[in-house]
Amino acid sequence: MRKAGIAAGWGWAAAIVWLSLTPSPPEVDIAHSDKLGHLLAYGLLMFWFAQLYRRTKSRLAYAAGFVAMGVGLEFLQGHLGTRTSEVLDVYANALGVLLGWAATLIFPKLRIS
Repeated sequence: MRKAGIAAGWGWAAAIVWLSLTPSPPEVDIAHSDKLGHLLAYGLLMFWFAQLYRRTKSRLAYAAGFVAMGVGLEFLQGHLGTRTSEVLDVYANALGVLLGWAATLIFPKLRIS
């Protein structure tokens, strides 16, 4: 079961990469849906991995990695020419990571693995 949880988490990370770099991502017709999407995507990702890895050192490593992933993907968007890079997206990604970790502290007994 744990291996499936880890695979699902990395599948979600891959989906975030694809959604960040595809020239035509899906659009949702609500105000600020882009920022909300960033927040939810990274929040779920961090929540998922924080459930799988309980040690603070592991969680810090994943949090730092996911924030770096968000920064890197925004940088790539700015250089690919098909998308634009926005600093507010980086902030939404980082806030999502923070809130995902916080949610794990609120719901510590939820078990994915």
